[in-house]
Amino acid sequence: MVEMESRTVRDKDSGFGRRALISALSGQRITYLVAGAMTAVLYYGLLGLGLLIAKDGVPYLFLVVVCYLVAATIIYPWYRLVVFRGTRESWPVGYLRFYAVGLSFLATSIIGLPILVGFAGIPILVAQGLIIIASPPLSYLIHRTWTFRTH
Repeated sequence: MVEMESRTVRDKDSGFGRRALISALSGQRITYLVAGAMTAVLYYGLLGLGLLIAKDGVPYLFLVVVCYLVAATIIYPWYRLVVFRGTRESWPVGYLRFYAVGLSFLATSIIGLPILVGFAGIPILVAQGLIIIASPPLSYLIHRTWTFRTH
């Protein structure tokens, strides 16, 4: 009898823990972090592939711009459908806002990369990673309050 009571309490606790975990994982900040990781992997993959294929035949800043455009276009539906579900803006308006926010971070890359690569001698992908590290918190705030606003 004691074992059964203990087991019942344990089952209730694990159910609560499971619900709390699912709730936490479906939270906007968590899905935003997942989206950011997906974006970074996609962007770095495209940029790395572009650098590998182009060698020195194409300026790396051109590749940065093209890879950003492609990554933003591919990843936008995830942000729209999973991260910021409550938005009422149309898809084209939402994408334009999404891309406008991204352009400010792209500008930071275009300015910062030549400094880090050209003057400091840091490899392109490492330099890009250093520039991106500070962007997620600011990007989240801008997307939440402007790009995907719910009111």
